[in-house]
Amino acid sequence: MGKYGSRPGLQRITALLGMMGDPQQSIPCVHVAGTNGKGSTSLLIASILSCAGFRVGRFTSPHLHSYFERITINGQEIDGKDFNNYLDLTENAVERLLARGEEHPTEFEVLTAVAFHYFADQKVDIAVMETGLGGRFDSTNVIKPLLSVITSIDYDHTAVLGSTLEEIADNKAGIIKRQVPVIIGQLPEPALQVVQAWAADLEAPLYSSSLSRVTAGDLQTLTGQTVNIIAPGHSLDEVWFALPGAYQRENLACALTAVSILEEQGWQVFDEHIVEALLNARISGRLEMVCSHPMVLVDAAHNPQAARSMSMSLNDLLPNRKRVLVCGMVNDKDAWNTLPHLGKNTRSCIVTRPWGERGSDWFRVYETWQELFPEIPVQATENIVEAVEQGLQTLQDGEYLLITGSFYVLDQARRYFTDD
Repeated sequence: MGKYGSRPGLQRITALLGMMGDPQQSIPCVHVAGTNGKGSTSLLIASILSCAGFRVGRFTSPHLHSYFERITINGQEIDGKDFNNYLDLTENAVERLLARGEEHPTEFEVLTAVAFHYFADQKVDIAVMETGLGGRFDSTNVIKPLLSVITSIDYDHTAVLGSTLEEIADNKAGIIKRQVPVIIGQLPEPALQVVQAWAADLEAPLYSSSLSRVTAGDLQTLTGQTVNIIAPGHSLDEVWFALPGAYQRENLACALTAVSILEEQGWQVFDEHIVEALLNARISGRLEMVCSHPMVLVDAAHNPQAARSMSMSLNDLLPNRKRVLVCGMVNDKDAWNTLPHLGKNTRSCIVTRPWGERGSDWFRVYETWQELFPEIPVQATENIVEAVEQGLQTLQDGEYLLITGSFYVLDQARRYFTDD
């Protein structure tokens, strides 16, 4: 599928779903977009609804290790047999499209169609659909959802979405539908103005995530935190939240505000459902500890905003603790504005090559690091596993290893620690 690339536009997915009987039309959906935070926010919305007794589908991207991760029901990944069956059904529809002269769908469009077909057949009560890229021309944007969520807007995928915050916001705001409520995270002012204009034009009620107040509790650790919650209809003190980091509190506020709007629409959620969802929340590759002795953390931060949020959380949780960094970034990522957030407390850096063709220009990260941090030693090791082993050997007493920069680095690096 990968050979068909990534091409914006809704004509291919619309034709494909039409050929399959438009399964998306039978599924109530929540639509989630955003530069960062959409994976965690969609997970939290889905988890809370699942704990409330609903059958909840979730479509997310990218995956760390397997395509199966992208399609779940109540947290359970689609199994290999079902995935292959639905992929075959979708590819049969693609063949019929090609026979009548239509363009071949992209990989992401095929996966989106697989998810819609699977969720419809499995009779989910609701599906949380996460965009892959942008919003307006994303293949998930073929639904009229119960509500739309835009978690954050910052610089990423600028070659496709635009080079200004206004252009990026204009693309992501394309998920807003007429008279459908919209929840927004904390957006920079230029982006906020664009989203507000879209919402006003489409008579879409606009709600800020600040309607839900999530503050740090007494316990802040690398394996989770306690939080205090004041949200519409819910007030909870010192609740255990299994996702660490200040930025996850903002994602939770976004999720709770979304859930509160669903509650207004008749989806019943009680305090105990929120408590259970937060206790069991898990998302791989987000400030995740994969080894404790020595401490090894992995995080998929791959743009300036994500790197800034991760670094702020690490400065809070591990103040002044030195680290060795293993970092690799794909070709289209902004190393010049991302790496400055990774220098503090880094004693040594090892640059590596992300897996796949998109990592071909990996060495520029090494050159950029040298230019930004001439005082911090840096090495270049193309093989990811060798880079990880080199990082482990470089650690001194009391230091930790941080592996970041790309999902395409985390795949192999995480396997190194988690495979038996």
